[in-house]
Parts: sequence; structure tokens; C-alpha cells
Amino acid sequence: MRSALGGTSTSAVEVTNVSKHGFWLLVREREVFLPFEHFPWFQDVPIRQVLNVQLLHADHLYWPDLDVDLSVESIEHPEGFPLVSRVKPVQGPRSKVQGPKSNAPGQR
Repeated sequence: MRSALGGTSTSAVEVTNVSKHGFWLLVREREVFLPFEHFPWFQDVPIRQVLNVQLLHADHLYWPDLDVDLSVESIEHPEGFPLVSRVKPVQGPRSKVQGPKSNAPGQR
């Protein structure tokens, strides 16, 4: 039994570089760039969550810590895939209408 040569990737997908503008993925010997401008889900998360990526099928990438699914095609051609999020915005507490204040005993 022989081991793989040093420096050879044993993963079908891995993050190879991260910058303030985005990050690079090596997907089956092909490198693609994910700019944060087009993929904002990754911009403000811990790096370990970006690094935890899986190739579920030939064109299906999944980040389990972030619950993000992307196709390789959507990375290569983001203009054909408008950003859609199913996350509903969190609404702040509703303001309550206050009625007249009651007077404490002995006050008018």
C-alpha cells in the first residue's frame, strides 16, 4: 500500500485561500472564487465555518455549520442565480400603547 504524495489534496473540495474580498475553493481540481459581494452568507462568520464544506454531489456544495447549499454553476455564473434568502427578518419588540396611568392611593 502506498501513501499519496505530500501536498496532494485528498479532499474533493477545500478552501485554499481567504481574503477580505472572498475565498477560493478547490473543487475537483478546479479553483473557483466566491466574492463576498455575491455570497454574503460567508462574510461575517468564523473561518472554521467557511472551511467546513462538503461536496455532496458533482455540483452540490454544502456548508453544514451555516446551512448553505450552492451549486458550482451558481459560483461560476452568479448573475444567473439571484440571491434568495428564506430567513425572515427579526422584528424588534412591538411598542405597546399605554393607557392612562393610575393614581396611587391618596393621589389625584
